[in-house]
Amino acid sequence: MRPTVTIYTTPTCPHCQAAKRYLKERGVPFRDVDVSRDRRAAMEMVRKSGQMGVPVLDIGGRIVIGFDRARINGLLGFH
Repeated sequence: MRPTVTIYTTPTCPHCQAAKRYLKERGVPFRDVDVSRDRRAAMEMVRKSGQMGVPVLDIGGRIVIGFDRARINGLLGFH
């Protein structure tokens, strides 16, 4: 069973778009949280990651900062 995936993004972030496209292409369901519109979610992202930049992915409680394909693959069990 795959872990739950949440991705914290902004609409103008090209790395966010690439990360979402990557997950969609692999059939990974995810919750997309636009931190530019949701201050509470932005504070949650900073609390989890220590980062103010996006994208930040929460994959089953494990944090990935940026579009780190190798780490994403490892956490999702892709090779």
